[in-house]
Amino acid sequence: MANTSRAELLPCDGCGQLADSAHISRRLERLAWSTRYRPVHIQALLLSGIAPREAADFVYAPNFGFTGEGADLLHALQIRTEGKSPEAVQGELQKLGILLTHILECPLDASVSAGEAYALTERQLPATMARIRRSLKPKRVLLLSADLLPYAAQLRQANLQCPVLPSSSGVFLATQPITEEEGEAFRNGLGLTNPHAV
Repeated sequence: MANTSRAELLPCDGCGQLADSAHISRRLERLAWSTRYRPVHIQALLLSGIAPREAADFVYAPNFGFTGEGADLLHALQIRTEGKSPEAVQGELQKLGILLTHILECPLDASVSAGEAYALTERQLPATMARIRRSLKPKRVLLLSADLLPYAAQLRQANLQCPVLPSSSGVFLATQPITEEEGEAFRNGLGLTNPHAV
C-alpha cells in the first residue's frame, strides 16, 4: 500500500481494513478457494477470529501444503494429509459438511496493534452474525481459536438460529499445540468420534 494514498483506499468488506486493489484481489482469491469447498448443507460452521497471514496456513489454499491453522484443524479432525493432494483433503472437509470461516476474512497488516485488531473484529462481528443467519445457515457453529474468547459470550447469546458450541464457556482448539483432550472435545462437538467413519 506504499504507493497508494489514503484517499484512494476503501474499507474492505471482509475485514474493515483500509484496502488497496491488491488487498481486495487477495480477499477474492481466498473467497474463491473456500467457496469451491463449501458444502451445500453446512453441518458445522467452524468460526475463527482472524484469517491467517500465510496462504499455507489457510486450509482451503491450493498447492501450499498445510501448516499453522490449517494443519491444526486437520490434526484435530484426524484427517491425514500424507500422500493426498490438497484437493482430496479439502474434499474430505466438504463431505463432512464442514466449512471454516473467520470474522476477519483477511489477514491483518503487520502494523495493526492488538487494540486495533479488537476494534476491527468488534465492528465486523454483526456482519458475520448476519451472514451466518441469512446465507450460511449451519446446523451448528463451533467457536475456534483463542482470538475469539472476547466475543464467545456475545456469539452464544446472539440468535444464530443454531447451537453455538462449546455451550458453556471458552472455545475449541485454543492452545498450541492442541491437546488430545481439546481434539476429542472438538470432535464430540462436531458429532464425530471417528471422522473417517462418515
